Amino acid sequence: MEIKKEILSREIQNAKLGKQTAFNFLLDTFWNEVYGFQLIRVHNETDAEDITIETFAKAFDKIKTFQEEYTFSTWLITISKNIHIDKLRKKNASIATKYTEMDDLQIKKIPDDSPSPEDNLITQQNLAALLKHIKKLKPHYQEVINLRFFQEMSYKEIAEKLEEPINNIKVKLLRSKKLLAEIISKSKSD
Repeated sequence: MEIKKEILSREIQNAKLGKQTAFNFLLDTFWNEVYGFQLIRVHNETDAEDITIETFAKAFDKIKTFQEEYTFSTWLITISKNIHIDKLRKKNASIATKYTEMDDLQIKKIPDDSPSPEDNLITQQNLAALLKHIKKLKPHYQEVINLRFFQEMSYKEIAEKLEEPINNIKVKLLRSKKLLAEIISKSKSD
């Protein structure tokens, strides 16, 4: 269902003013898109519905922060994706803490595949070279690379830490990875 930009803009403004009919309109208009997106990701109707509900709840709580130069459906999908990622992180953390003594005994029987001293040396040399290349980037690019790949923060966590919109963080990361790849390619050809 294609809706006109003017109608959507008006309804978003009404939602920012707290009008329930606007929230209903936005929910009815974008429900299938967000739900379908999550259904593809989670392969479970109940989970997809739960995440979709959380998505709209969070979006409606933060509706005043929505900037009209962005696409509303993309904004919703980003919120939905972040909620799903957060749920996966929580689930994985709880799974990691639940193991029995039997699991512990089985873990002890697993052969040691830890890296040899030679492997460690190669890894350290590669990391040193990578860090040298990263230092050639502008400081704001270095910072997002560090937060994302070395401190393993989510886009949302980085956005909160740097007090920037999540889309800015994504663009900075994309740009910094591209610049880093160019630096590495250039150093190999020299």
